[in-house]
Amino acid sequence: MANNAFGIDLGTNNIKIYSKSDDNIVVEKNMIAIENKNTLFAYGDSAFEMYEKAPANIHISYPLSNGVIADIKNMETLIRYFIGDIQKGKSIPADYFIAVPTDVTEVEKRAFYDLVRDANMKARKIMVVEKAVADGLGMGIDVKNSQGVIVVNVGFETTEISILSLGGIVLSRLIKVGGLKFDEAIRAAVRREFSLIIGGKTAESVKMSLFKLEEDKQGAVVYGRDIVTGLPVEREIPTKLVVDSLEEHFNTIVDNVKVILERTPPELAADIYRNGVYLTGGASQTSHLAERLSQGTGLKVNVAESPMTSVAAGLSKIINEDNYKTVAYAIEGMSK
Repeated sequence: MANNAFGIDLGTNNIKIYSKSDDNIVVEKNMIAIENKNTLFAYGDSAFEMYEKAPANIHISYPLSNGVIADIKNMETLIRYFIGDIQKGKSIPADYFIAVPTDVTEVEKRAFYDLVRDANMKARKIMVVEKAVADGLGMGIDVKNSQGVIVVNVGFETTEISILSLGGIVLSRLIKVGGLKFDEAIRAAVRREFSLIIGGKTAESVKMSLFKLEEDKQGAVVYGRDIVTGLPVEREIPTKLVVDSLEEHFNTIVDNVKVILERTPPELAADIYRNGVYLTGGASQTSHLAERLSQGTGLKVNVAESPMTSVAAGLSKIINEDNYKTVAYAIEGMSK
């Protein structure tokens, strides 16, 4: 196989692209800023910098929603620019391996294929990989030979719960709970308790720093707008308020993991008991989620070392190791 191949994990919040030529994973915000409805103003991390701060003539959006492509035109633009940046402006023919969620419709799966095909990137070959299988590989699981592995990927808008066995997916469930819901819960709690409106970015940074704050026994300092006076203020938020606000969403994830486990064939259940739960995804790092999952299921929880890039790392194995090539499939006629 030629040296030029890319593994793409389209996340709602972050896009992760593995490039074979420099053996590196690029992580950027999956965001685009459009000026006056038709001019590309910024993309990736620089678009995120402007988010919640831009004037009315600059529209900033995520082209993905709930793990599937909602705005194909903007997503094509983004992917073309990201790949162009990696290739340093040169347009070189390449093979593309793209991760897709399992529990979505065939039309939604097809959109991932069409995205790469229609983005004018000289694709020699486009292969599709089930996201959970790539996740497993990225966490060091030999998915082709392992039996009974449960992978829980907590993303930005969705959580995908999958049972893997012998390179395939036995059961899968996609629920609309993820990092965004966690952020919204924090914002609602701060508004309710302190009459303070904070932005999404502020809520996200509180969530990400929660573990460190608890270790240091400190509150989270936030800036926002006071509902009563309408003026900008600074407040210190107790970490307990943040932890309590997340509890409901943690329980939803735990309950859905239990539902999948209840439907698992008994032979696989024995293997799952031995292996435990594999937890990954950008929002899986949220403090207390792993321990709630362990308490709720009675299983040990293996947390991915680099949860944000585990799918892209799995795609890199599929690209580089012949042993795993068979888990990728072409989608031309939508048949595996």
